Amino acid sequence: FDWLGRPYYLALQSAASSYGSNPQALQITQVMTNKPLRPIKVGRAQLRFFVKRGIERTPIRQPVGAVAPLCVSTPEATAYDLIRYATSIGGIERAAETIRPLLPLMHVRELKRVLDAENEAIVAQRLGFVIDALGAEQLAKTIRAWLPDELTPVMLSPSKGKRDDLPLVKRWEVFNSSRELKV
Repeated sequence: FDWLGRPYYLALQSAASSYGSNPQALQITQVMTNKPLRPIKVGRAQLRFFVKRGIERTPIRQPVGAVAPLCVSTPEATAYDLIRYATSIGGIERAAETIRPLLPLMHVRELKRVLDAENEAIVAQRLGFVIDALGAEQLAKTIRAWLPDELTPVMLSPSKGKRDDLPLVKRWEVFNSSRELKV
């Protein structure tokens, strides 16, 4: 990626895995970049690329003890991306399952930094709902304080159910389309 002059970072479940969150074995390495790329296979490794505008705003770090230079999204940015790209990685429940082990690694100040950098209220509403459902009260309070007072109601998972059939969680203004997540 340096040679191509393109920003990148290890993302989503691959990033979560680098922090010890491995709810399911990954067969594909997930990489975020700024322009579309076809999946590639290098030996036994398969890489799938996701596109993100404003990628340079995403907080990243280099893992301690990495054998080669590698950029990985921070735990807070990883959680945010997991919610944003939930429909591409197996759904909101899969995203929540991957976020749960990241919660002890997440910090309020870094979460605020991610929210400010990304600046997407709808994703923040969903993330707040999920983090609240997972019991991380301080992180959930941080997200709610960041959000505007007046929220537009959103579906937790855009591809599931009709609004009329789902309960609305007022704190987040989220229609809960998950049978597994409850606030």
